[in-house]
Amino acid sequence: MDFSIASILLLDGVTNGAIYALLGLATVLVFTVTRIIFIPQGEFVAYGALTLAMLQTGKTPGTVWLLLILAGIAAVMEGVARFRHHGHAGRATQAALKTLLAPVIVSLFTIWAAPQQWPLVAQALLSVAVVTAFGPLVYRVAYQSLEDATPLVLLIVSVGVHFAMTGLGLLFFGAEGFRNPSFWDYRGQLGPLTLSGQTIIIGLSTVALIVLFYLYFERSLKGKALRATAVNRTGARLMGISTHSSGQLTFTMAALLGALSGLLIGPTTTVFYDSGFLIGLKGFVAAVVAGLSSYPGALIGAMFVGVVESFGSFWASAFKEVIVFTLILPVLLIRSITSGHSDEDH
Repeated sequence: MDFSIASILLLDGVTNGAIYALLGLATVLVFTVTRIIFIPQGEFVAYGALTLAMLQTGKTPGTVWLLLILAGIAAVMEGVARFRHHGHAGRATQAALKTLLAPVIVSLFTIWAAPQQWPLVAQALLSVAVVTAFGPLVYRVAYQSLEDATPLVLLIVSVGVHFAMTGLGLLFFGAEGFRNPSFWDYRGQLGPLTLSGQTIIIGLSTVALIVLFYLYFERSLKGKALRATAVNRTGARLMGISTHSSGQLTFTMAALLGALSGLLIGPTTTVFYDSGFLIGLKGFVAAVVAGLSSYPGALIGAMFVGVVESFGSFWASAFKEVIVFTLILPVLLIRSITSGHSDEDH
């Protein structure tokens, strides 16, 4: 291996690491606020890429119908819960309609816009809106009633949600894979490296999103509320911060990051209905490197995972996934040795 090959592999690793960084940040965010190890994070990636691919063909994406079904289930659950709590049919109906409002608007607009063959950027924004709308609905249907359960129970639920979303992806998208067009057809030379427009977009988008999320958590009231919930759920509840609202907002942000990751990775690889699992799992490895608690640690871990994957595919392409996922073992061993207690000790 010479310098030029190493440079190419390093660039490829950093590019993939930028995607894993977004997924790792989403995983850390969800876990710190809700204590949920969100296995299906990668499904949002696949849904985002496949939704854009369907819009490119002028067809209504299957995610629209799935979104309407999920919104209906969430609305019924919310209405029943409000009626049991307040005993007032008017409040229950209002809560159900509020749950339906955003998903129905996004779905109807997408059904109208799909045959219009809008420009790629407009279709990308529409895809992000559709997939982001899944976040609070998934939380409401699968997790909200179990928010006081143990992390183990929530993990088991996450596994079930993953299999459900993967199966529904096969139903609504089919087994065919799609590769989306690049957002910027640019080729430039930087020494031995060939920089593509999509690589530049991935890097800039990742940096911009990290900065925006940092400002959101540091400057906005809702961002500070999420930080308070992550530090002490009981204390945040006593201060009037709704854990329901925090969970739904967290899942909305996770779905947004997943959808954007799908749009970024779609032009670089063929995406299938089940491609999100491996992609999301690499983001999870990055989050585990950070101890599921540190955002800078997740970023560093993601870059490390991307570089290891890139060089591993060069030296032993058949074992690159094994190499990446084996990284989690020494990390867990070190953390188990250095940790002085567990949650069961309290």
